[in-house]
Amino acid sequence: MNTKGEAPVPLLQARDLVKAHGGNEALRGASVGLRAGEILAVTGASGSGKSTLLHCLAGIVRPDEGSVVYDGERLDQLSEKRLGELRRTDFGVVFQFGQLIPELTALDNVALPLLLAGTARATAQERAGEWLERFGVRGQQELRPGELSGGQAQRVALARALVTGPKVVFADEPTGALDSLAGEQVMTALVHTARESGAAVLLITHDAQTAAYADREVRLSDGTMLPAEVTA
Repeated sequence: MNTKGEAPVPLLQARDLVKAHGGNEALRGASVGLRAGEILAVTGASGSGKSTLLHCLAGIVRPDEGSVVYDGERLDQLSEKRLGELRRTDFGVVFQFGQLIPELTALDNVALPLLLAGTARATAQERAGEWLERFGVRGQQELRPGELSGGQAQRVALARALVTGPKVVFADEPTGALDSLAGEQVMTALVHTARESGAAVLLITHDAQTAAYADREVRLSDGTMLPAEVTA
Protein backbone atom coordinates (compact mmCIF):
# COMPACT_ATOMS: atom_id res chain seq x y z
CA MET A 1 0.00 0.00 0.00
CA ASN A 2 1.22 3.48 -0.81
CA THR A 3 1.88 5.92 2.00
CA LYS A 4 0.52 9.44 1.83
CA GLY A 5 2.29 11.56 -0.74
CA GLU A 6 3.62 8.67 -2.83
CA ALA A 7 2.63 8.38 -6.48
CA PRO A 8 0.26 5.46 -7.18
CA VAL A 9 1.90 2.25 -8.37
CA PRO A 10 1.22 1.80 -12.11
CA LEU A 11 -1.19 -0.96 -13.04
CA LEU A 12 1.04 -1.70 -16.03
CA GLN A 13 4.75 -0.89 -16.04
CA ALA A 14 7.38 -1.39 -18.73
CA ARG A 15 11.05 -0.86 -17.95
CA ASP A 16 13.98 -0.62 -20.36
CA LEU A 17 12.32 -2.52 -23.20
CA VAL A 18 14.47 -3.62 -26.12
CA LYS A 19 12.91 -5.35 -29.11
CA ALA A 20 14.39 -6.02 -32.55
CA HIS A 21 12.68 -7.16 -35.74
CA GLY A 22 15.00 -8.77 -38.23
CA GLY A 23 18.01 -6.81 -37.03
CA ASN A 24 16.10 -3.54 -36.78
CA GLU A 25 15.85 -2.34 -33.17
CA ALA A 26 12.28 -1.07 -32.77
CA LEU A 27 12.59 -0.40 -29.02
CA ARG A 28 15.82 0.83 -27.42
CA GLY A 29 15.25 0.97 -23.67
CA ALA A 30 11.68 2.32 -23.61
CA SER A 31 10.02 2.68 -20.20
CA VAL A 32 6.44 3.72 -19.45
CA GLY A 33 3.80 3.25 -16.76
CA LEU A 34 0.00 3.21 -17.02
CA ARG A 35 -2.09 3.91 -13.93
CA ALA A 36 -5.48 2.33 -13.24
CA GLY A 37 -8.24 4.37 -14.90
CA GLU A 38 -5.78 6.54 -16.84
CA ILE A 39 -5.92 7.30 -20.55
CA LEU A 40 -2.35 7.54 -21.81
CA ALA A 41 -1.46 8.56 -25.37
CA VAL A 42 1.81 7.33 -26.85
CA THR A 43 2.69 9.43 -29.88
CA GLY A 44 5.54 9.50 -32.35
CA ALA A 45 6.42 9.35 -36.02
CA SER A 46 5.81 6.28 -38.14
CA GLY A 47 8.47 3.69 -37.35
CA SER A 48 9.21 5.08 -33.88
CA GLY A 49 8.24 1.80 -32.20
CA LYS A 50 4.70 2.65 -31.00
CA SER A 51 2.99 -0.54 -32.14
CA THR A 52 5.89 -2.70 -30.94
CA LEU A 53 5.56 -1.08 -27.53
CA LEU A 54 1.84 -1.86 -27.43
CA HIS A 55 2.46 -5.46 -28.45
CA CYS A 56 4.98 -5.89 -25.64
CA LEU A 57 2.70 -4.27 -23.06
CA ALA A 58 -0.26 -6.41 -24.13
CA GLY A 59 1.78 -9.62 -23.97
CA ILE A 60 1.40 -10.22 -27.71
CA VAL A 61 5.19 -10.33 -28.18
CA ARG A 62 7.98 -10.69 -25.66
CA PRO A 63 10.71 -8.05 -25.42
CA ASP A 64 14.30 -9.13 -26.02
CA GLU A 65 15.34 -7.24 -22.88
CA GLY A 66 13.55 -5.39 -20.09
CA SER A 67 10.44 -6.19 -18.08
CA VAL A 68 6.66 -5.74 -18.32
CA VAL A 69 4.75 -5.97 -15.03
CA TYR A 70 0.95 -6.06 -14.93
CA ASP A 71 -0.77 -6.04 -11.54
CA GLY A 72 2.24 -7.72 -9.93
CA GLU A 73 2.86 -10.30 -12.68
CA ARG A 74 5.83 -10.29 -15.06
CA LEU A 75 4.12 -10.56 -18.46
CA ASP A 76 7.41 -11.20 -20.21
CA GLN A 77 7.91 -14.35 -18.08
CA LEU A 78 4.38 -15.79 -18.17
CA SER A 79 3.35 -18.91 -20.05
CA GLU A 80 1.36 -18.56 -23.27
CA LYS A 81 -1.60 -20.12 -21.47
CA ARG A 82 -1.58 -17.43 -18.76
CA LEU A 83 -1.09 -14.67 -21.33
CA GLY A 84 -4.08 -16.02 -23.25
CA GLU A 85 -6.16 -15.91 -20.09
CA LEU A 86 -5.23 -12.28 -19.46
CA ARG A 87 -6.08 -11.32 -23.03
CA ARG A 88 -9.51 -12.92 -22.61
CA THR A 89 -10.28 -11.35 -19.23
CA ASP A 90 -8.15 -8.32 -18.33
CA PHE A 91 -7.06 -6.93 -21.70
CA GLY A 92 -9.00 -5.58 -24.66
CA VAL A 93 -7.28 -4.69 -27.94
CA VAL A 94 -8.46 -2.44 -30.79
CA PHE A 95 -6.39 -2.24 -33.97
CA GLN A 96 -6.36 0.41 -36.70
CA PHE A 97 -8.40 -1.68 -39.12
CA GLY A 98 -10.53 -3.41 -36.49
CA GLN A 99 -9.43 -6.91 -37.50
CA LEU A 100 -12.97 -8.22 -37.26
CA ILE A 101 -13.54 -11.77 -38.49
CA PRO A 102 -15.08 -11.27 -41.95
CA GLU A 103 -17.21 -14.43 -41.89
CA LEU A 104 -18.97 -13.48 -38.64
CA THR A 105 -21.75 -10.95 -38.13
CA ALA A 106 -21.16 -7.87 -36.01
CA LEU A 107 -23.06 -9.55 -33.17
CA ASP A 108 -20.99 -12.74 -33.34
CA ASN A 109 -17.72 -10.77 -33.54
CA VAL A 110 -18.56 -9.02 -30.28
CA ALA A 111 -19.81 -12.21 -28.62
CA LEU A 112 -16.68 -14.17 -29.55
CA PRO A 113 -14.46 -13.14 -26.56
CA LEU A 114 -17.26 -14.15 -24.19
CA LEU A 115 -17.70 -17.50 -25.92
CA LEU A 116 -13.97 -18.15 -25.72
CA ALA A 117 -14.15 -17.42 -21.99
CA GLY A 118 -16.87 -20.07 -21.56
CA THR A 119 -19.99 -17.87 -21.50
CA ALA A 120 -23.17 -19.57 -22.75
CA ARG A 121 -24.05 -18.55 -26.31
CA ALA A 122 -27.41 -16.99 -25.46
CA THR A 123 -25.87 -14.91 -22.67
CA ALA A 124 -22.90 -13.92 -24.83
CA GLN A 125 -25.14 -12.75 -27.66
CA GLU A 126 -27.39 -10.83 -25.30
CA ARG A 127 -24.41 -8.99 -23.80
CA ALA A 128 -22.95 -8.40 -27.25
CA GLY A 129 -26.23 -6.82 -28.37
CA GLU A 130 -26.19 -4.52 -25.36
CA TRP A 131 -22.67 -3.35 -26.21
CA LEU A 132 -23.56 -2.79 -29.86
CA GLU A 133 -26.51 -0.69 -28.73
CA ARG A 134 -24.21 1.29 -26.44
CA PHE A 135 -22.00 2.11 -29.41
CA GLY A 136 -24.93 2.93 -31.67
CA VAL A 137 -24.61 -0.02 -34.08
CA ARG A 138 -27.22 -2.50 -32.84
CA GLY A 139 -29.15 -1.94 -36.07
CA GLN A 140 -26.20 -3.42 -37.94
CA GLN A 141 -25.72 -6.48 -35.72
CA GLU A 142 -26.55 -8.99 -38.46
CA LEU A 143 -24.21 -7.36 -40.98
CA ARG A 144 -20.75 -8.71 -41.70
CA PRO A 145 -17.67 -6.46 -41.51
CA GLY A 146 -17.57 -5.93 -45.29
CA GLU A 147 -21.08 -4.49 -45.14
CA LEU A 148 -20.24 -1.92 -42.46
CA SER A 149 -18.79 1.57 -42.89
CA GLY A 150 -15.33 2.19 -41.47
CA GLY A 151 -16.72 4.01 -38.46
CA GLN A 152 -19.32 1.32 -37.80
CA ALA A 153 -16.71 -1.45 -38.04
CA GLN A 154 -14.42 0.34 -35.61
CA ARG A 155 -17.25 0.80 -33.11
CA VAL A 156 -17.97 -2.93 -33.39
CA ALA A 157 -14.27 -3.55 -32.72
CA LEU A 158 -14.50 -1.31 -29.64
CA ALA A 159 -17.53 -3.24 -28.41
CA ARG A 160 -15.62 -6.50 -28.88
CA ALA A 161 -12.64 -5.13 -26.93
CA LEU A 162 -14.80 -3.92 -24.04
CA VAL A 163 -17.47 -6.63 -23.77
CA THR A 164 -15.47 -8.67 -21.23
CA GLY A 165 -14.99 -5.67 -18.91
CA PRO A 166 -11.19 -5.42 -19.29
CA LYS A 167 -8.98 -3.51 -16.88
CA VAL A 168 -6.76 -2.27 -19.73
CA VAL A 169 -7.74 -1.34 -23.29
CA PHE A 170 -4.95 -1.20 -25.87
CA ALA A 171 -5.95 0.99 -28.83
CA ASP A 172 -3.49 0.95 -31.75
CA GLU A 173 -4.26 3.89 -34.07
CA PRO A 174 -8.03 3.36 -33.58
CA THR A 175 -8.88 6.39 -35.76
CA GLY A 176 -6.08 6.03 -38.30
CA ALA A 177 -8.31 4.64 -41.06
CA LEU A 178 -11.30 6.92 -40.36
CA ASP A 179 -12.39 10.38 -41.46
CA SER A 180 -12.45 13.12 -38.84
CA LEU A 181 -16.15 12.73 -37.95
CA ALA A 182 -15.99 8.95 -37.59
CA GLY A 183 -12.76 9.30 -35.62
CA GLU A 184 -14.38 11.74 -33.22
CA GLN A 185 -17.33 9.39 -32.72
CA VAL A 186 -15.04 6.43 -32.01
CA MET A 187 -12.88 8.35 -29.54
CA THR A 188 -15.88 9.85 -27.75
CA ALA A 189 -17.35 6.36 -27.35
CA LEU A 190 -14.05 4.89 -26.16
CA VAL A 191 -13.34 7.61 -23.61
CA HIS A 192 -16.89 7.66 -22.26
CA THR A 193 -16.96 3.89 -21.81
CA ALA A 194 -13.49 3.78 -20.23
CA ARG A 195 -14.44 6.50 -17.75
CA GLU A 196 -17.66 4.70 -16.93
CA SER A 197 -16.00 1.32 -16.37
CA GLY A 198 -12.75 2.56 -14.83
CA ALA A 199 -10.63 0.87 -17.48
CA ALA A 200 -7.16 2.19 -18.28
CA VAL A 201 -6.46 2.96 -21.94
CA LEU A 202 -3.13 2.85 -23.73
CA LEU A 203 -3.72 4.88 -26.89
CA ILE A 204 -1.23 4.65 -29.75
CA THR A 205 -1.62 7.51 -32.22
CA HIS A 206 0.24 9.90 -34.50
CA ASP A 207 -2.73 12.29 -34.56
CA ALA A 208 -2.71 15.31 -32.22
CA GLN A 209 -6.51 15.53 -32.11
CA THR A 210 -6.77 11.91 -31.02
CA ALA A 211 -4.01 12.34 -28.43
CA ALA A 212 -5.93 15.30 -26.96
CA TYR A 213 -8.50 12.86 -25.53
CA ALA A 214 -5.84 11.45 -23.18
CA ASP A 215 -5.03 12.46 -19.61
CA ARG A 216 -1.33 12.29 -20.34
CA GLU A 217 0.92 12.02 -23.38
CA VAL A 218 4.39 10.58 -23.87
CA ARG A 219 6.36 10.43 -27.09
CA LEU A 220 8.48 7.74 -28.64
CA SER A 221 11.44 8.71 -30.80
CA ASP A 222 13.66 6.05 -32.38
CA GLY A 223 12.53 3.47 -29.84
CA THR A 224 13.09 5.54 -26.70
CA MET A 225 10.56 7.41 -24.59
CA LEU A 226 10.57 11.19 -24.31
CA PRO A 227 8.31 13.24 -21.99
CA ALA A 228 5.54 15.28 -23.58
CA GLU A 229 2.94 17.73 -22.34
CA VAL A 230 0.06 16.62 -20.17
CA THR A 231 -3.05 17.02 -22.31
CA ALA A 232 -5.73 17.11 -19.64
